[in-house]
Amino acid sequence: MKEKRPLIISGPCSAESEEQVLATAQALAATGKIDIFRAGVWKPRTKPGTFEGAGVEALPWLVKAREVTGLPMTTEVANAKHVESALEYDIDVLWIGARTAANPFSMQEVAEALRGTEKMVYVKNPVNSDVDLWCGAVERLAACGIKNLGLIHRGFSGFGAGPLRNAPMWHLAFEMRRRMPELPMICDPSHICGCRDYIAEVSQQAADLNYDGLMIESHINPAEAWSDAKQQLTPEAVATMLDSIKWRAGESNSESYKIALMGLREQIDSLDREILQLLSERMNVAEKIGRIKRENDVRILQAVRWEDIVERALARSKSLGLSEYFLRTVLDAIHIESIDRQNRVMNE
Repeated sequence: MKEKRPLIISGPCSAESEEQVLATAQALAATGKIDIFRAGVWKPRTKPGTFEGAGVEALPWLVKAREVTGLPMTTEVANAKHVESALEYDIDVLWIGARTAANPFSMQEVAEALRGTEKMVYVKNPVNSDVDLWCGAVERLAACGIKNLGLIHRGFSGFGAGPLRNAPMWHLAFEMRRRMPELPMICDPSHICGCRDYIAEVSQQAADLNYDGLMIESHINPAEAWSDAKQQLTPEAVATMLDSIKWRAGESNSESYKIALMGLREQIDSLDREILQLLSERMNVAEKIGRIKRENDVRILQAVRWEDIVERALARSKSLGLSEYFLRTVLDAIHIESIDRQNRVMNE
């Protein structure tokens, strides 16, 4: 069974000095596992006063790294001036970051500056969980004649990430791929995790979910990195991790595989029908509760009751073989729909 060949992009979060860029690029190139070298030249940081990138001064470092290693170079652009400078230095691949993708005005400016370019341009998902905004960012680029486009899934900021820096919300990436199946999508485990401890696990998840590649942050000395030190790996660690990842085939021609899968999928379909029927019945009961509350002039939200439901469910998570995060996600969705149903009943 032939394994899929993924695109691997790696390099430091920030280009800090010529020496650091060259040392990291050479070490990554020596592994023979990297397709494109990445380095942030302009860094959109959450708080002022932190290192915001070396700027245009760093672009010649990337050019030199390309000359020395033969690896194509990529960096992030966030405005028209960044685009002009990156194109002037003939940076091979560009990407648009999560904060820029979330701002239609910034996206339009970048798209206009890139108009007609034949370079590959990747678009990261917006920081907020809005697939329409992600689509809009790509559509603005396409409208300006940029044909070589790709997607980067780097997770979404906000509640629910658990131990990770940004919640993967894989289902949103799946929806984006459904809408734009012609575009390659790579995963950025470094920004999803925010911590090197989980990068291998999330990278394997991405491989299992048929992503087209990975973007991994790597620094010659991560402990001394000027930005995002906790989520960067040494070049050697990147190589070791990549060796551990299994890129599986999309399908199998084995007859026994097809028969076994068909049987289990029929079970899934049957269980899904039962789950949906039970959810429908639960919502019908929620509406009846709403009518009783309306008749007695009682508010909808009963916090103590809801906390009791959640605590009882979470107490059973281990015996059910379900994670607390999953149960909370499901219960929250059910609770929101129940409140919405009761709200409609209360205000008929």
